[in-house]
Amino acid sequence: MEVHNSNGTLPGFGTGIVLVRVPGKGRYKDLNTLGDCELEMKNQKGFSLIELLIVVVIIGIIAAIAIPNLLAARRSANEGSAASSLRTIHGASATWQATSGNGNYPAGTGAAGLGVLAGGNLLDAVLGAGTKSGYQFDYISYPFAVGVNPASFACRTEPQQVSGIVKTGTRAFGIATDGVLWVAVTNDAVNAITLSGSATVGASVTGTNATVMGNQ
Repeated sequence: MEVHNSNGTLPGFGTGIVLVRVPGKGRYKDLNTLGDCELEMKNQKGFSLIELLIVVVIIGIIAAIAIPNLLAARRSANEGSAASSLRTIHGASATWQATSGNGNYPAGTGAAGLGVLAGGNLLDAVLGAGTKSGYQFDYISYPFAVGVNPASFACRTEPQQVSGIVKTGTRAFGIATDGVLWVAVTNDAVNAITLSGSATVGASVTGTNATVMGNQ
């Protein structure tokens, strides 16, 4: 094989047109040199700025549609978890009263009563700490008084964030000794459902727009 360019015979490299004699054919074949390859790479076209902007806009539109739906689905899941947690607390409280409580429910306010239930292996540690799945829980109880009133308890839960794009739920829930689950729309405000009662009348939950779960 013999290599030529415009300057004569070369050992195989050059910056001009390289011709290689094809054995048995009596003719030459052109080969690309390093300079030709660099020129060809420079001539290759990529995406234009407009094309990239179009892609960015399309991604933005998809995100604008998908993200609110994703957040709404997450809030709905949080609300379902909160309602289920209250039923779990009600069952755990009844078990405590019939066993370790000797007729009374766990003492304490806020999350203290839940901590007692968790300590008795009636609740998981997360719920026993007073927060779960974007909701915070408050618990109260009153002991029984002979000839006055039986033991009672109440528990309520509301979103940890009640407003803005980061809100973790749109409804608050409450349950008391009778096991009726109450629900109220938060309207981006706290205390849609509150704890009430006394040692005389017993613990209860209340809310201006609260209704029984399933009747709203």
